[in-house]
Amino acid sequence: MKTDVTCLALRPAVLAATEILDRAGVENAKRDAGLILAHVFKDDIGILYREPDRCLSATEKAEFDALVARRASREPLSHLTGHREFWSLDFLVTSDVLDPRPDSETLIEAVLKMRAQGFQPQRILDLGTGSGCLLLALLSEFPDASGIGTDASEPALAVARRNAERLQLANQAGFRLGNWGEGVTERFDLVISNPPYIPSADKSMLQPEVSEFEPHSALFGGEDGLDCYREILAQIHILLQPGGLLVLEVGIEQAPLVGELVVNAGFVAPEYHKDIAGIERCVMARLGK
Repeated sequence: MKTDVTCLALRPAVLAATEILDRAGVENAKRDAGLILAHVFKDDIGILYREPDRCLSATEKAEFDALVARRASREPLSHLTGHREFWSLDFLVTSDVLDPRPDSETLIEAVLKMRAQGFQPQRILDLGTGSGCLLLALLSEFPDASGIGTDASEPALAVARRNAERLQLANQAGFRLGNWGEGVTERFDLVISNPPYIPSADKSMLQPEVSEFEPHSALFGGEDGLDCYREILAQIHILLQPGGLLVLEVGIEQAPLVGELVVNAGFVAPEYHKDIAGIERCVMARLGK
């Protein structure tokens, strides 16, 4: 039987792509190479183990090579595939929104710990919703609740609306254009936010995936990184019910600073929750009654 010497099988294709991504400084290069190939085949990564000797067609190889080149330029994987998993939900992602990260799941976990103590929010507000990941993850956990996500970017809101529809949560979620709580007149049981918190001077320290491809308006929080917290807390008393819960994502070493701002705004005994890396990533507190 004649062997097709032009065949490029999945296994060597991934190995070659891994070398390219390694040289470009991409972390988890082999994983990303495999996920890109699975995306080309519109399959899960298990295809590499089920069919390691399967050949790529000329069209598939061209698409794979193009995507690997984009990843080697440090474009985020989610921009190549258009998807990112968050809280076991599949979110659409574009360059108009932040890439949902596992760190942010710390906020969802913190709220669910309050549920174990009887907290059952009926109305949820997500300030700076981006892809909608925080609001929609919470609504998936509280099926009797409804909520609103605000964002100053209309393209970001378009992504959030599509995610709500795809996740069959559009009947629970609404989205509004505005800067934080601007134009919102009702009060909520829970206000959650992952605001921009990177100090302006830290831009040079970021990975290219972040600094070159994600929206800067969703990243940088002024000279000390705390500007957006001050803006949110200036509005919070007209947004949150007395006794309501505020949940904020924070950057490295920012938790005590944001906690102080929260206490000065009338909140009681802020709690700090660590992410999977042991970093205090979430500040949570109740508004005094």
